[in-house]
Amino acid sequence: MTVRVVVAEDQGAVRAGLVLILGSAPDIEVVGEAEDGERAVELARELRPDLVLMDVQMPRMDGVTATRLVVAEGLADVLVLTTFDLDEYVFGALRAGASGFLLKNADARELIEAVRTVARGEGLIAPAVTRRLIAEFATAGAAPRPAPGRDASCLEPLTPREREVLAALGAGLSNAEVAVRLDMAETTVKTHVSKVLGKLGLRSRVQAAVLAQELGLR
Repeated sequence: MTVRVVVAEDQGAVRAGLVLILGSAPDIEVVGEAEDGERAVELARELRPDLVLMDVQMPRMDGVTATRLVVAEGLADVLVLTTFDLDEYVFGALRAGASGFLLKNADARELIEAVRTVARGEGLIAPAVTRRLIAEFATAGAAPRPAPGRDASCLEPLTPREREVLAALGAGLSNAEVAVRLDMAETTVKTHVSKVLGKLGLRSRVQAAVLAQELGLR
């Protein structure tokens, strides 16, 4: 299966580099390029790609707003490109429904694999990246605040086992790592993750990980 991608990045040289890297993969096709968030949404509506690779800081419309529109309309999955310059943008994009995020200094192999991972529906890009984001917040002492309407009471529909799975996602663990931690089969972990997302009304594993961090689950 070929993954059809729209690349949204306002810096021309960076965008060209991303397009070149993705184009080198036999199973990835760049079908559109956008220099700002507004154009990214337009292309997503027009082309219906599998994925939008979205920078967060762009003119006319930022990546967070663009992500919210793309996801709300069911146009494509969104993989957010980020530095750690503005942490709140990262969490804003994830709350908006982004399926994952990738550091801008990722190498070509990591970029290609991240696109493939999101296209498979796994959402969580790489546990190491998630753990780095979590560590960045902890180091900065800037714990993210729960999204509006989100407090511990939202976890009431979850079984004790599902809460354990949610806490493991918050620690940045992959399905295989969750399986080892909780002594269950990996297929069972996938089932639990799906149930957690459904019960909490979340769009992705990454949103689940963010919520677990916001609520201080361990």
